[in-house]
Amino acid sequence: MKDKRSGETLWQEWSGEGYSKVDSSSIVFYTHGPVDVENEIVKRALASALQREGIVYSLGDAFKKLENADKTTIKHGYVGTVDGSWEEHACDEYGETRFGDVVDEICTAVWIDFS
Repeated sequence: MKDKRSGETLWQEWSGEGYSKVDSSSIVFYTHGPVDVENEIVKRALASALQREGIVYSLGDAFKKLENADKTTIKHGYVGTVDGSWEEHACDEYGETRFGDVVDEICTAVWIDFS
């Protein structure tokens, strides 16, 4: 099934709760749903997000970061909101956060952690 989201909205910098970064200085991006992180369009969208967020100066720098990322971690999991808040929380497949809260509307997610 083709992903109908535009590249600009595919990846976002993670600012939610419950996802443990690999390193305290890591930069983490995430997206909803299953995505093939090896797909060229998905990579371009991630490179664009890195530039848009000011992590790199140009798309060329972003692609270099993606290609040279020795310590990149890709994690698959689940997210949802708690009690109608807008902030997303990482959770298990049953919708429970590590703090024991149950999320509203569980959704699959993919995190990419650049350390």
